[in-house]
Amino acid sequence: MRNSLIYKLMGAFLLVVVISSLVISVLLVNSTRNAFARFSNRSGQLLATRMAERLSEYYAFTGSWEGVGDFLSLEQWAGTTSGQSGMMQMGRMVPGSGMIAAMNLRLTLADQDGTIVADSNSQGLGSRLSRREQNAGIPIQVNGSRVGTLQAVSEGFGSLVAREFLASINSALVKSMLVAGVISLFLGFLLFNQITAPLRAMQKAAERIADGDLQTRVNVKSSDELGDLAVSFNNMAENLASAEDQRRQLAADVAHELRTPLAAIQATLEGMQDGVLPTDQEQIGSLVSETALLNRMVEDLRLLSLAEAGRLELDLQPVVTGELLFKAVGLMQPVAQQQGVNLVANPPGSLPMVLGDADRLIQVLNNLIANSLRYTPASGTVTVTAEFPAAGRMVAFSVTDTGAGIDPRDLPHVFDRFYRADKSRSRGSGGSGLGLAIVRQLVESHGGTVAAVSPVPTPEGRSVPGTRITFSIPVSA
Repeated sequence: MRNSLIYKLMGAFLLVVVISSLVISVLLVNSTRNAFARFSNRSGQLLATRMAERLSEYYAFTGSWEGVGDFLSLEQWAGTTSGQSGMMQMGRMVPGSGMIAAMNLRLTLADQDGTIVADSNSQGLGSRLSRREQNAGIPIQVNGSRVGTLQAVSEGFGSLVAREFLASINSALVKSMLVAGVISLFLGFLLFNQITAPLRAMQKAAERIADGDLQTRVNVKSSDELGDLAVSFNNMAENLASAEDQRRQLAADVAHELRTPLAAIQATLEGMQDGVLPTDQEQIGSLVSETALLNRMVEDLRLLSLAEAGRLELDLQPVVTGELLFKAVGLMQPVAQQQGVNLVANPPGSLPMVLGDADRLIQVLNNLIANSLRYTPASGTVTVTAEFPAAGRMVAFSVTDTGAGIDPRDLPHVFDRFYRADKSRSRGSGGSGLGLAIVRQLVESHGGTVAAVSPVPTPEGRSVPGTRITFSIPVSA
């Protein structure tokens, strides 16, 4: 179901409303019953007190309780007989008699011995009140002597008026609950619709992305968790689009880089096949060179893909920093001498060991040195050094050349795949464009960082032509 979430939320909200209504109803009905009972008892006591005065007059007039049953006839003091609305005693109205019936009060009158001589429901005649009941009742006194006890006790909602009162309370409660429930559901629907609207928008955006539209984005309309989710969704879409662009660019770059050596090999072989080119050592050597270039490019791509995927296995061991520098410089010294470039290692006297794969770190240094030699003219200098900053946890390796430097516009891209700052250079003189990309991945695989600056700053605060690439490797514990 497309809007199943909002239905689930509405269902849960409806359940909460129903349960809350039931709980409130039970509590309110019980509270109303208790309050009505307390009101009836208190009102009954007040009415009984007034009736006790009339009963005292009755006893003083008659000298006994003889005939008091007629005087306290339920039909009389309840006001239910035809044409009567109250209790008559010696031609006078006893106030509140209709209230007694409405509150369903039970009146009992006992003589001075506690024997019940009159009962409004005629069930307790002749029985005796306990001492506690006599003390709780209203005393009837004549000339200072207690001649009887009057009790008024509410018997709940037995009367028609009481039942009608409770029914009206229940009816009003049900109506108010229904109105409150409808309003709550309406407001809940508006709220839940506002909550789920961004989710539905992200669902539609996700479907479009799944269909290949990687430019789809969602609007961020809030700063709460849903807003954060929208921001994360847009970042994910941006990363997917970037990854797709990189994938397409990589495929195009690989095809472009492989086309030239493959075309050269094909042209040479076709020329030899047609007899245009001789099958001699020179031509065979050219084929071997182009094949070696292809093999190196494929191996670089394999290494780069493993490093980017985090699947490159590293043999991490403590490595002596100075030996690492001298070994790398020694391997590249013949190339530097052939090009007439001065290649020197200039490490400080004491450096801590680093934690790394010695072979991979040699490869990093060789790539950087080879890149510097490629862009440094004859009689120039390439300096390889390392330093350990105070209170630092990494050794910083630097390869600095005295070449022409890198254009500021190219500097942010020097570690990208197949990127050449000098577009006019060929693959033979400009490399495959993978060396610095491999450097970045290998350094990051060691938990380090790499950066390039051009021109090169000097201790005096000046800048000189050239490029310095610095990478940092964590020290060994």
